[in-house]
Amino acid sequence: MSRELNTIFIGRKPPMNYVLAVITCFNTSDTKEVTLKARGQAITTAVDVAEITRCRFMKDLKVSKINIGTDTVQQEEGGTRNVSTIEITLTTETQAKEEAKATLETQAHTTEATKELV
Repeated sequence: MSRELNTIFIGRKPPMNYVLAVITCFNTSDTKEVTLKARGQAITTAVDVAEITRCRFMKDLKVSKINIGTDTVQQEEGGTRNVSTIEITLTTETQAKEEAKATLETQAHTTEATKELV
């Protein structure tokens, strides 16, 4: 997490550390949007984090926005270098959560009714 609300800067840690940060951010507050920011070689990790979170843990997440760009970074030797950047914005819909909860409740009632018949 960072000083910016709902923004996670991706670096050199394993992807699951960032997946946990995304899940925590969504679960601890009424957050509907989290932004992953990465640059350089960490871009692949950011994409992995977004996909792992979306496909394995939070099925109701959507990738709402992807911004790509280039930052110019000063080198210690005195020159400049261009570094690619990416921002991936993940959003959740409360409606999707409510539908999933209703489906689970319906399944639970159906299972209970089936047990009573048997």
